[in-house]
Amino acid sequence: MGAEPKLVEPVRGMEPVRVVEPVTTVVDGVVREVRTPALAAAPVQGSLGDIPFDNAAQAPNEAVLARKEADGSWRDVTAAEFAAEVLAVAKGLIAEGLREGDRLAIMARTTYEWTLLDFAGWAAGLVTVPIYPTSSALQARWIIQDSGAVACAVEDTAQARIISAERANLPWLAHLWEFDTGAIGRLVKAGERIPDALVHARRGNRTPESVATLIYTSGTTGRPKGCVITHANFFAEVDNSIELLHPVFKSVSKDPASTLLFLPLSHVFGRMVAVGCLRARVKLGHAPSIRTEDLLADLAGFRPTFLLAIPYVLEKVYNTARATAEKMGRASSFDRAARIARRVGESVEGKAPGPVLRAARAVYDPLVYRRIRAALGGRVRYILSGGSPLGRRLAAFYTGAGIEVFEGYGLTETTGASTVTPPQRPRLGTVGWPLPGTAVRIAPDGEVLLAGRHVFAGYWNSGQALPYGSWLATGDIGELDADGYLTITGRKKDLIITSGGKNVAPAPLEDWLRAHPLVGQCMVVGDNRPYIAALITLEPDGLWHWRQMHKKQNVPIRELVRDEELLADLQRAVDDANQLVSRAESIRRFAVLPGDFTEARGHLTPSLKLRRGAIARDYADRIDELYRNRGPGEG
Repeated sequence: MGAEPKLVEPVRGMEPVRVVEPVTTVVDGVVREVRTPALAAAPVQGSLGDIPFDNAAQAPNEAVLARKEADGSWRDVTAAEFAAEVLAVAKGLIAEGLREGDRLAIMARTTYEWTLLDFAGWAAGLVTVPIYPTSSALQARWIIQDSGAVACAVEDTAQARIISAERANLPWLAHLWEFDTGAIGRLVKAGERIPDALVHARRGNRTPESVATLIYTSGTTGRPKGCVITHANFFAEVDNSIELLHPVFKSVSKDPASTLLFLPLSHVFGRMVAVGCLRARVKLGHAPSIRTEDLLADLAGFRPTFLLAIPYVLEKVYNTARATAEKMGRASSFDRAARIARRVGESVEGKAPGPVLRAARAVYDPLVYRRIRAALGGRVRYILSGGSPLGRRLAAFYTGAGIEVFEGYGLTETTGASTVTPPQRPRLGTVGWPLPGTAVRIAPDGEVLLAGRHVFAGYWNSGQALPYGSWLATGDIGELDADGYLTITGRKKDLIITSGGKNVAPAPLEDWLRAHPLVGQCMVVGDNRPYIAALITLEPDGLWHWRQMHKKQNVPIRELVRDEELLADLQRAVDDANQLVSRAESIRRFAVLPGDFTEARGHLTPSLKLRRGAIARDYADRIDELYRNRGPGEG
């Protein structure tokens, strides 16, 4: 295949886009490697700290952010205003004694202050260190200790207390600032006598190879490790993403591109998009609360054109819409609309839908699809999905409902996405082609290997750097098809080997079941066991609706998990999931747990990934029950 950028033929009247086709390497009839040439040149000087000032020089009056006011309205922040704020806060950081290369920890929800302090830290020559706002005292202490952070900014009093309680173990932590008590204003005041030139001199000392941030992996096992991400890593990631996803970041519609970010800035996915928005001058808003009513209100007020989401959020929107339809006595109508949307969505891979399918979609657009779009603010045309595989069914539904889905795959170690759905070239169920400038290789054992300028420099305090061009072993298992699309089939360490020697990847079954309205989380088990089984938790909103429909509002949860009607509904969901796999890989039995897997109980990472070892330990008795008293055909 060619390696030069070229215009892809328009799809159904859409505008052509600039895409670089991947180059594949085939060994013994199997695609083993795919490389996509870069769309953006690597900067030879400068850092992320320059972005606000470059924006102010090039488009001072353009709105690059928006802040929510006390009355719920949104106020635009121009490029010139943001640059002035970044400069003032950077001067305050210098006035407080922070030196170039010092680490500054930030522990807060997704707020304007988070992004402001991030860029101010870079402008002052610092290295910023995110801490999840839900972290425990021990987790926060470890990150501050390991990174050697000399200052920490938190959002509220509760977080300030967590850090304060650990100050005795952090003798070098000189500063603790709290956003809610006016920390930003005090930093601005402290920096009034610092000359602007000092900030600009520090910016000038930063290069693309300088360390920008230490992002600690959430860690499904053991202590988190700090990923050393350079400014060059970020530039490679965001610049190629902006060029590739032209319709998203540069907006080809009448509505200027904008997004409301509600995923944590402490996670590389959210952080990458925030940096990309500032780089592309896409208006960025922040939504700190992900409570359903708060988020829906923010979406309605901000009205973004694209969203960053994880599959869990998209599953919840879908399930809530269906539950509402069922409550109104329109469940069958919603299900028909969903089937039609999936058929329309699947048609993007080939032949355009015929007149009958188009007519059916037109009928359901005002009844169902427009309501889905309205729940997301009314103007959303694109969704960037990552964190875990979205699955073909949901991707097809949203596409058919009028929202184009770009699915990506990556790690903290790769500064975000390493593969992404190419515009107008979707292949549902895959995570797309390599991001321009990225190479993907499949090892002999099926492990996915990655290389490119966005791959991190190594782990903090490890004493080892990762040379550019080295292959990063991801721990994920995947496959490349003949056209270079990557499909992730599971985690290498999560592969289950039954006592009969069958290798089973749990992710496809788990992803399918989590899409069911009644299912909160699912963990497939069966390592060294005679067959596959599963632990299932119940989704609170879905369960509440099920209780109403079956008039079982007063049945205690411990009785409800053994209710025959509930188990029958879940069995149908399991039967559907089993159609994805062979008999030897299918779920034979399952247990419904009375409580959900949560981060607080140690069962989920902050990015909502299962801590399988902790769950298996805490529910060992329930797992053992699944393999006792087997009926005919079970094992």
